[in-house]
Amino acid sequence: MRNIIAITMGDPAGVGPEITVKALRDPEVYERCKPLVIGDREILERACRLVGGEEVKVRPVSDPAQGLYQAGTIDLLDMNLLTPQDFQLGKVSAQAGDAAFQYVKKAIELAMENKVDATVTNPLNKEALNLAGHHFSGHTEIYAHFTGTQHYTMMLAHKDLRVVHVSTHVSLREACDRVKKDRVLEVIRIADKACRDMGIPQPRVGVAGLNPHCGEGGLFGQEELREIAPAIEQARQEGINAQGPVPADTVFSKAQGGWYDIVVAMYHDQGHIPLKVVGFVYDKAQGQWSAVEGVNITLGLPIIRTSVDHGTAFDQAGTGKANELSLKNAIEYAVRFAATRSASR
Repeated sequence: MRNIIAITMGDPAGVGPEITVKALRDPEVYERCKPLVIGDREILERACRLVGGEEVKVRPVSDPAQGLYQAGTIDLLDMNLLTPQDFQLGKVSAQAGDAAFQYVKKAIELAMENKVDATVTNPLNKEALNLAGHHFSGHTEIYAHFTGTQHYTMMLAHKDLRVVHVSTHVSLREACDRVKKDRVLEVIRIADKACRDMGIPQPRVGVAGLNPHCGEGGLFGQEELREIAPAIEQARQEGINAQGPVPADTVFSKAQGGWYDIVVAMYHDQGHIPLKVVGFVYDKAQGQWSAVEGVNITLGLPIIRTSVDHGTAFDQAGTGKANELSLKNAIEYAVRFAATRSASR
């Protein structure tokens, strides 16, 4: 059985519509799932022209059950919010920010009603989102709000390298203050469950330290001794194979080498930088990105949400050159989570 995967179009002024069309031109996507785009018809049809995909037909539906889900046709839940004349490509606008928000809200509603099996989000622009009066710091917070979720975290993935975070969108100073035993333990539990939800029966969880050399026995900080190590010990008592704390300058190399199935990072950049170093590849000779890979997944929600691991790329919007690999990776992860959840049911 193919699961229905709802894909939000993202900020209409960014590359989301274009990479959506590029990803869904691949017939293999339709072999794995039933993709349903949530967005606006005229904008998606323009994206088809921008990427040279005029052969792709956009087919509006009013309910996921009406989709054909056949290669060559993009089934679209048309929100009828914007036309190309309502905004400028590559520019921040409240109109585009509101549309992006409404696409996400609709995807959440469909997932909560069990009309779709998973959701995948294209990038939105935080400034545009807030200009439209939606005061969230990103997708994660929108999903948490509309699903009533209090305990959640972000996971980034590139192939078999996976990272979850103790904190994300806060200042570095505040991030250090958030490294507390209860929160670290909570994220270790979420990391362990996420791996099991992907079909990994006995996950190995590597836990990064916060300070250089994991504090060097307290010389460079006390967080490892007072907060992180006690959380790891508690997790082990619960039967979780948690290891560490491991210095952050080696834990990701070890994970990539197969030591761990997932890494718990202490703050945003500690986890994001290594994932983007391996996933984002810029070709200097060609003067363009040859690979923009990686997936952003929100864990702890009652529904499945995966996302591209890049922004709206306003500088590339309208060129047809934006790379769709991250979106295809996000769809693949959504399919994987949905398949495991369906099997457990």
